[in-house]
Amino acid sequence: MSTANFIAIDLGASSGRVVLGRWNGKTFDLQVAHRFANEPVGIMDHIYWDVLRLWFEVKKGIAACVAAADSPISGIGVDAWGVDYALLDRRGHLLGNPCHYRDNRTQGMIERACEVLPKQQIYQRTGIQFMPINTLTQLLSMVEARDPQLEHAATLLMMPDLFHYWLTGEKIAEYTVASTSQMLDAGSRAWATGLLEILAIPISLLPRIVLPGTVLGKLRAEVTTEVGASEAVPVIAGGSHDTASAVAAIPELDEQSVYLSSGTWSLMGVEIDKPVISEEALKLNVTNEGGVGGRIRLLKNVAGLWLLEESRRQWRREEKEYSWEELITLAAQATPFRSIIDPDAVDFLGPGDIPGRIRAYCRRNNQPEPDSVGAVVRCCLESLALRYRWVVEALESVTGQAYSTVRVVGGGSKNRLLNQFTADACERPVVAGPVEATALGNVMMQAVATGLLPDLETGREAVAASVVRQQFEPHPDSAWLAAYRKFCSLLT
Repeated sequence: MSTANFIAIDLGASSGRVVLGRWNGKTFDLQVAHRFANEPVGIMDHIYWDVLRLWFEVKKGIAACVAAADSPISGIGVDAWGVDYALLDRRGHLLGNPCHYRDNRTQGMIERACEVLPKQQIYQRTGIQFMPINTLTQLLSMVEARDPQLEHAATLLMMPDLFHYWLTGEKIAEYTVASTSQMLDAGSRAWATGLLEILAIPISLLPRIVLPGTVLGKLRAEVTTEVGASEAVPVIAGGSHDTASAVAAIPELDEQSVYLSSGTWSLMGVEIDKPVISEEALKLNVTNEGGVGGRIRLLKNVAGLWLLEESRRQWRREEKEYSWEELITLAAQATPFRSIIDPDAVDFLGPGDIPGRIRAYCRRNNQPEPDSVGAVVRCCLESLALRYRWVVEALESVTGQAYSTVRVVGGGSKNRLLNQFTADACERPVVAGPVEATALGNVMMQAVATGLLPDLETGREAVAASVVRQQFEPHPDSAWLAAYRKFCSLLT
């Protein structure tokens, strides 16, 4: 029986974890060795990621895994959020802390890009939804501002690629996270260099692209010593975009299933063989991101639990501390469908007083303002569930395929109230779990890369044998249908 220990470094937009994954030949077992916050830092009207602190925490987590493992480590892999990037100089040194995707520098940049190139042409090449957070938009803002960092930059690395570089010294672009940039040709899966040159984005910054499951090299000697490893460990680029790893670990993900990776962002979509790039897809602004095993993740980004995370921070600033359990209890007690918002409205993109912005949104749309903490939370959860229904219908419209089940993974899959709301709003069963899908997908792809598992399908079967899932049945209710009509009216 093959046994192995793997380390999954999972960096999310609000927290990070370093996980020891054990494979015993039949099932996976995960042990979270180290958790840490990932808090952006605001200074001089801009928002940055504190990547040096993250690197400190990553090494601390690797050391904890090495100490906890009962045998040598067989692999290390990093997954992280998409779109953001770091710039390195010619010596390979970091030029500055990476900007946060919620930074205001991208305002008006989608419109500026479409002045240079027709929207249809950008979408035809990349297949990626238009969002102000995209890498393309962020880089265009640097070009427009004549940012001096661009003059000195030699390499652009997406966030997981940056940590892979610090682990190995290898500068690469892993395919799944590169695909989130809106700078990749959806057909050839190579950089869309012609498009980028027209927008004056320097293509010399872009490293070679590698596919999921690539062994990048061994852990650098300096890091090997620092984390207490007895030998250099292989570093493996799996599905380096966190959602790609999460989707890889969804059991029974078939042609009738919609996946929902639920965390700070909700990524809702389907797994298909090739990109869908059509007028309808552009109209509905769906995105074609790279998946593992040669698959495409056709999906929509939804604001997700960011609304509650940032609301909770605001209440903390007001010296009111609520646990997640308290917030869900208060929401369950609040009046249903009193106030509905579009979670993806620009009002809620940036950090700050989300409860205040929700009240202002409701005033502007002639709705009662949520007048309590429970009312705000219920408004967010019901609105997310209604948005999920809209996404399911959009996916059905684009693909011509009917979907019968919603499969929820990630931290949000623990939210029983949101799971039930999603089942009720979408009028489909919801299967929740695994919670640790991203780390499981990371570890599973390392097992595939090292030959312990033959392919993605076998890996998903192993994940299914390793986790417990819960099903939520829809409760037919005309109130949800009325709420959905109201929600759709807000979009128009």
